[in-house]
Amino acid sequence: MKKIAFLCVANSSRSQMAEGLARALWAGRAEVVSAGSAPTTVNPLAVAAMAEVGIDISRHTSKSIAEIDVAGLDMIITLCAEEVCPYVPGQVQRLHWPLADPAVVVAGESEAQRLERFRAARDDIQVRLEKSIHLLDI
Repeated sequence: MKKIAFLCVANSSRSQMAEGLARALWAGRAEVVSAGSAPTTVNPLAVAAMAEVGIDISRHTSKSIAEIDVAGLDMIITLCAEEVCPYVPGQVQRLHWPLADPAVVVAGESEAQRLERFRAARDDIQVRLEKSIHLLDI
């Protein structure tokens, strides 16, 4: 079984949604984790966006890269766009999906507008995961 990690900085939104989606889409075919270089907490809007598609990430916690077994990974997928992505040295297959951080607060933006950004990120990740399943040979 392939071991895949989704990495970003805070491990609060993009990588958490990717972990939840990948576990649902690749159930039984891959072991999936997520982590960040500066973990914070799982964003409630990420939890809400995932609940809309029937995936519960409410019990996920933000993790540091130091907390996962990077030596055992087969693939790392980074999800950073405007910030510096974490880098894990070693021989491992890598993909980079530059996605804007939906957690960035925009002045004057409503909660509904913020949630829409999380939905867009979730949907983008899902499409990428569906397309990647054949490339990953899982």
